Amino acid sequence: MHRVEVDGIQVAFQRVGDGQPLLLLHGAASDSRVWRVQLEEMADEFTVVAWDAPGCGESSDPPETFRLPDYARCLSGLIDALDIEQPHLVGHSWGSGLALELYRQRPDVPRSLILVGGYAGWAGSLPADEVARRLQFGLQAAELARGAFDPKSMPGLFSDAMPAEMVDELVQIMSEIRPVGTRAMTHAFAEADLRDVLGDIQVPVLVLHGEDDERSSVDVADALHTAIPMSTLVVVAGLGHLLHLESAETFDAEVRAFILSIA
Repeated sequence: MHRVEVDGIQVAFQRVGDGQPLLLLHGAASDSRVWRVQLEEMADEFTVVAWDAPGCGESSDPPETFRLPDYARCLSGLIDALDIEQPHLVGHSWGSGLALELYRQRPDVPRSLILVGGYAGWAGSLPADEVARRLQFGLQAAELARGAFDPKSMPGLFSDAMPAEMVDELVQIMSEIRPVGTRAMTHAFAEADLRDVLGDIQVPVLVLHGEDDERSSVDVADALHTAIPMSTLVVVAGLGHLLHLESAETFDAEVRAFILSIA
């Protein structure tokens, strides 16, 4: 792990490989370790950078008031500190909203956006009662003792395609969530409605979705694809919300093909 300081926050990240920059943005209640396979397998063609969002992994905690625009400014600071030029942004779930918010703030930065199991924020993609339910679940999870959160308690997080060893890795990663980061991320996404930025996106976008995704349904993917002018929709049969963990080979192939198509 490497670290840089951005506005008083220690931001941890992994960086491997050489080539076009590929910046990986994890979902909520996790960290850069969920990209282990991509860091190993895609460094042959790309400079792969995976961050730990503030409050996650080895990064320091943000203020309790941190919301999605603050996370995006922190990510922007990391990009500047590392002198990353026009990265392809890969955002999974919560990270997809972060990618969209970064585009809102700095549309000149991304070369492309790859939204995986994505949302226009929970408020921008889900009914209000479901947003309230997820907010309550996240805040309750934040109050659990360290090591007590079990990702299998989150309905529809991954499909039956998830290999057992990847389930074990995910359980370890998500059991280490911290209260401040979990609360901040949960509030940030519950409040986020990014629909107003979708029609303004002027870079290529891949909306990559699992057909069996129960967290972010295919209807959500369809809405993103319809609203984003330069978007391509790929729905993968037999996979759910965690495509990059359920079938890393399929995920990596789709990402490579998309980037090569616009290079």
